[in-house]
Amino acid sequence: MIEIVSTAALPVTENLVIQKNRIEGSTGGKRVCIVTGTHGDELEGQYVCARLAKLLKDEKQKLSGTVDIYPALNPLGIDSIIRGFPMFNLDMNRIFPGSSSGSLAESAAHDIISDIEGADMCIDIHSSNIFLREIPQVRISEQTENELLPYALMLNTDLVWIHAAATVLEATLAHTLNAAGVKTLVVEMGVGMRITSDYCGQLLTGILNLLRELGMWSGEVAETRTPVVSKASNGENVGFLNSDAAGIFIPRITHGSYVKSGEIIGSVIDPITGDIVEDAVSPQDGLLFTLREYPVVFGGSLLARIMGVGKNG
Repeated sequence: MIEIVSTAALPVTENLVIQKNRIEGSTGGKRVCIVTGTHGDELEGQYVCARLAKLLKDEKQKLSGTVDIYPALNPLGIDSIIRGFPMFNLDMNRIFPGSSSGSLAESAAHDIISDIEGADMCIDIHSSNIFLREIPQVRISEQTENELLPYALMLNTDLVWIHAAATVLEATLAHTLNAAGVKTLVVEMGVGMRITSDYCGQLLTGILNLLRELGMWSGEVAETRTPVVSKASNGENVGFLNSDAAGIFIPRITHGSYVKSGEIIGSVIDPITGDIVEDAVSPQDGLLFTLREYPVVFGGSLLARIMGVGKNG
């Protein structure tokens, strides 16, 4: 059932409308929310929501409880292909919990929090930007590790990154919901303005696995993987590889692979001469979890991030 979460009048007889799809199975189960589209240039989650909605609709008899699917928390951003909230020049994921008497964006944020409050769990799906591609990963803070890690392991991602509590922004959707008692996991995967079907299918399997573990899903679930778990306090276990030269970056390593210190990740090529102006080498052993997607680079451009862990985590 399609429900309106928030609505407000806009100029030229238009309206801001944020919707959710509520899918209810047999009574007595838990309530899980799947949210995405906070940033208008992140579309991976929209495909996950579409596939999940169809599957649950077709096999509703296997669902116990309620799944609320919010495919576009920032519909104006998605419509205009803008990361932030249009007209206000702000990042919507920096204004939660919002205010009922605030601006248009703040009022929408308030309505979203009010609608999700009381849920047992929330999965907040994000993509990377247009420049970088991320392997499917769950990001949780040290302060929520004990409570959230068991659930993060169920989501069929390649990596669970436990980051320093000091890096948590209190105005994010995830922090606000966790503070309100709604267990919220942040998933990041893929690249901005694109859909990576394999990653979306991987996360869909993880969501079904989570629903099964919560006693909400009796349908089939494909085999899931065990992610690498890294507790990279203050980023000390993450190696950053930046370009020293300008040109076109051509990767040599498959994204998501394990690399050795000194191994060539890719090359920066001068498009005028055809010469290799830089061989970018890994600063450490570890998992290549971020890789440059947009090929044009300048001095200082981020090419890769390597999580300093072994193959067994």
